[in-house]
Amino acid sequence: MRNYIGLIHKDTESDYGVSFPDFSGVVTAGADLDDARAMAEEALALHIEGLVEDGEAIPEPSSLEVVMSDAENRDCVAILVAVKTEAKRAIRVNVTLPEGVLKQIDAFAEAHGLTRSGFLARAATHEIERANDGHDAYAESRLSALGTSSKNV
Repeated sequence: MRNYIGLIHKDTESDYGVSFPDFSGVVTAGADLDDARAMAEEALALHIEGLVEDGEAIPEPSSLEVVMSDAENRDCVAILVAVKTEAKRAIRVNVTLPEGVLKQIDAFAEAHGLTRSGFLARAATHEIERANDGHDAYAESRLSALGTSSKNV
C-alpha cells in the first residue's frame, strides 16, 4: 500500500481542505480533521482508479522534503494518506495500427476526454466483457481466430 502526502489547509470560516502535490487538481474537504482525512482517502482512491481506467501512469509519491521545499506548501500541515485501492500497474506496449484507425481512435478519445491509452483499455475491456457474457458471437469468433479464447483472457 502506498502513502501520498496530503496537505491540509484551512481558511477562516471554511472547512479543512486537503490537496495532493503529486496529483494536481485533486482536492477535497471535511468539516473537521477526521472528516478531512477520510475524504482525502476517498478522493485519492477515486482519482487513482480513474488514472488506471484511463491507462495513465500513477506517479511515485514525493518525499516530504520535496513537498515542503515549495514555499506555497509551508503554511499547510502535511499528512500521509494511504491509497485504498488495488490499482494495477500500467505497462507500456507498442502496437501497430492502420493510420486511419489511429486517427479515428485519437479523434474519439479527444472528443470524450480520454487519452489514447485510456480509450484502448476501455475498448478492449468492453469487448472482452461482451465476449465473456456470450452476447457477442462476432467478438468471440475474432478472439478464436487469433488463437485466443475469451475464457483464457
